[in-house]
Amino acid sequence: MNDMSWARGVTRLAVLTGAGISTDSGLPDYRGPQGTWTKDPALIGAFTEQNFLASAEVRDRFWHAFSALHRTDIEPNAAHSALAELDRGGLAVRVLTQNVDGLHQRAGSPERKVLELHGSLATVDCRGCGARSATESVLTRVAAGAGDPRCGCGGILKPSIVMFGQYLDGAVLAKARTIAAASQLFLAIGSSLQVEPAASLCALAVQAGAKLVIVNRDPTPYDALATAVIREPIGTAVPAICRALAAR
Repeated sequence: MNDMSWARGVTRLAVLTGAGISTDSGLPDYRGPQGTWTKDPALIGAFTEQNFLASAEVRDRFWHAFSALHRTDIEPNAAHSALAELDRGGLAVRVLTQNVDGLHQRAGSPERKVLELHGSLATVDCRGCGARSATESVLTRVAAGAGDPRCGCGGILKPSIVMFGQYLDGAVLAKARTIAAASQLFLAIGSSLQVEPAASLCALAVQAGAKLVIVNRDPTPYDALATAVIREPIGTAVPAICRALAAR
């Protein structure tokens, strides 16, 4: 990663982040060798909206799996912190994250500059009355034995995340596309770039004139479009990239 000439003169940066940026915080990715879906492919069915809404048995499996995946002891890592520091230094940074862990915000990236493409784990929504509540209160009920926790109105409770088979919020996607098209550099970090339409933001940015740099352990479908593809560990690569950008 000696040649980072693509970092020179960049004042507008869009960053797409996937599960790989959070593995150094202790969260597993999804499609890697030890990924959540790799270790238990059947779990994808429980995280599919149609299955979740149709079956109390599936919801029971989902909530118990979700309880194991939901971590309150994790902290942002060097990559999250480097991006937040870069923004504080004056470069216009916008984070488009596929993650639902909230670690960018906890690292110091302003809420208004982080667009959560796939929602957030922090809250749950009632599919009946529409009420939103804290996830922690629901998980407390699951721990006490509630396999299919319900809202007070009797409605199904669903985490405020985009499940398989569910469309991204149109307004959120439109904003993400605007940000990608306005960037000078589009940095894709820790994403397999296999989940659309989020991954297609890479192509949109390139078509609008941005340079694409991909930081990921494994090959992605968008590598051929990239100015640079970096296979180094995210925890060291991202801080180095941020230092190069800060020295613009």
